[in-house]
Amino acid sequence: MSESKTSIEPRPVGPPVPLLGADVLTRCGHRLYLDTAYHALLRDVAEPVGVTLRRDAARSHRDTVRLRLAQDRSSMVVIDADAPTGDRIAATLRACGDGVELIWGPRLPDDRRGGRRWRAEALLADPAGGYLPVLVVNHKVVDPGAGALVSDLDRFDPQIAPTLKPRPQLRDQLMLNQARLILEQHDLAAASGFGAVIGHDGRVMIVHRAADSAPEYHRRFDERMDIATGRRITGAGRISECRSCPWWSECERVLGERHDISLVAPGGRGEALRAAGITTIDQLADWQGQLPTGWSKGDFADAGVIARAWLQQVPLVRRRPQVTVTRADVEIDVDMECYQEFGAYLWGALEWTDGGERYHPFVTWEPLPTDDEARSFAEFWQWLMQRRALAHRRGQTFAAYCYSRFAEDKWLLESARRFVGRPGIPTVEEIHAFIDSPEWVDMFEAVGHNFIAPGGRGLKKLAPMAGFAWRDDEAGGEASMAWYRRAVGYDAAPDIGQRTRLLEYNEDDVRATRALRVWMSTRATDEVPLIAPSSVARVS
Repeated sequence: MSESKTSIEPRPVGPPVPLLGADVLTRCGHRLYLDTAYHALLRDVAEPVGVTLRRDAARSHRDTVRLRLAQDRSSMVVIDADAPTGDRIAATLRACGDGVELIWGPRLPDDRRGGRRWRAEALLADPAGGYLPVLVVNHKVVDPGAGALVSDLDRFDPQIAPTLKPRPQLRDQLMLNQARLILEQHDLAAASGFGAVIGHDGRVMIVHRAADSAPEYHRRFDERMDIATGRRITGAGRISECRSCPWWSECERVLGERHDISLVAPGGRGEALRAAGITTIDQLADWQGQLPTGWSKGDFADAGVIARAWLQQVPLVRRRPQVTVTRADVEIDVDMECYQEFGAYLWGALEWTDGGERYHPFVTWEPLPTDDEARSFAEFWQWLMQRRALAHRRGQTFAAYCYSRFAEDKWLLESARRFVGRPGIPTVEEIHAFIDSPEWVDMFEAVGHNFIAPGGRGLKKLAPMAGFAWRDDEAGGEASMAWYRRAVGYDAAPDIGQRTRLLEYNEDDVRATRALRVWMSTRATDEVPLIAPSSVARVS
């Protein structure tokens, strides 16, 4: 490839075109507008701890993948990430011209005419000619199944996998499209049209055809460019991304002033209501018409109750005259702590019998991933099943509780699969036999059965109503990730104090679950208002 085809084009004369990273194509459009128009206001705003942690974990994962890719590679060049941008571009183009098989940390010129910012973790030579962009991400890209187009890391040879199915990630595919467009500008794009993504387990790379997602890429890019240049007007609306957005406090104020429907019906529910002409909480609270066309977001009656409760500032509403919740002679509350997708390092259990209560932590402090996780999980499972069997022998009822079973179920099953055959590890069938039984109780589901919660059913929102308070004011899922990194010594010597902090946080979670259950079975009927036909009425 000639040097002239890979030279940097001069910046066009006229108003500068904003440079957009492909990550903004799946983010909130209004956030993009605010980031573009008022970026100076964010200079002193601290990055959310969760964002920092995910970035640190992703960097560590990329380092691991880089070392893995370097094994048995016929030719590989690593571009110095600390070198000036111009030097990195020159080194990348030189490596491409030399036909290097794998280029790690490549830097190509941003597309200043089109407004596209470059990003790819690696460039891999395509046997058919050119280079395909490779992303390294810290999430799953395949699941058990069949049909995924994958390649080994050692040699690019895409084949349909008989045991893996694709786990679609639109963001990854859009990023590959953007990288390919920049490669095309320099006559470097893979002749096959492929791009690849290496996921968090680093076993294989999943291969995507850029053409499959190209129409969606261009639609989203044009829309986001219109926003960034002021040609498209955006407005605030509550979605899941708001939890980590630096602009949320301002958006929340604006939405609150106009009683915007997204405050009680975020995301797809709000879109369905807007399509029916319901744009405010007041309209939803007073709605007497038929079910809006296309509504498939749960019981529509609940939406009206949530709206009325929000207007009356009622945090919780009772669905039925008497609150009910499963109770047993022997009760054990369970809470699991994991780190990213690397594993579950702690299974905490609060045992409650006639003799009192006791907290049992089953933990490994070896940095994940580690085989010692099998030991701690096996000890937890064997202990839980022994307590269950003992209760049955004594003729006692038994129940184990968690709060929102998705995470616990996931890691129970995943641990059984990953450590199959190890001492004390149950089979997947044994796990299913337990979690599918009435003795495994999800308190999140129990809350939904009894209440409507306008502000959400999170444990930290509802446990204070039962009089429970966490010992650590910073307690939370994202904060615990930072504590864990320090506790096991990912970045420095292990911090024993952070281990104590994690154990107390886990213990407080199981105690909160129990406190909520006790409150539901003793006081909630009297303390929480009951749904009335057209308003929220307090039971006298």
